[in-house]
Amino acid sequence: MHAFDVLGDPVRRRILELLAAGEQSSGEVTAIIRAEFGISQPAVSQHLRVLRESGFTTVRAEGARRLYAVDAAPLKEVDAWLERFRGFWNQRLDALGTELARGRRARRTRDQKTTAPHPTTESSDD
Repeated sequence: MHAFDVLGDPVRRRILELLAAGEQSSGEVTAIIRAEFGISQPAVSQHLRVLRESGFTTVRAEGARRLYAVDAAPLKEVDAWLERFRGFWNQRLDALGTELARGRRARRTRDQKTTAPHPTTESSDD
């Protein structure tokens, strides 16, 4: 299964998000996914199996528990594919940074003008 086929499913993406925080038992993952998506335990197990078989997760036994963790190797494939498009994002992000800096400078200039003391004219009664 291609990486984008795996990541195309919102349940599997959410499972990976949960596992990105650290290793979790299948029971912990199942409880969260069932609460958030309203799907059955067997359906969650199927998603975990797809993630495991496609290499996105690893699983290890600890007694009766199965502990899942993210395996970053398939994510490198996604990252390599996205690399072609980063130039578009970086260019736009650079332009956004420039505009934000201009806005900050304009506000500082405006604020300095409104808070600067106005010269007063003193009148003499001599």
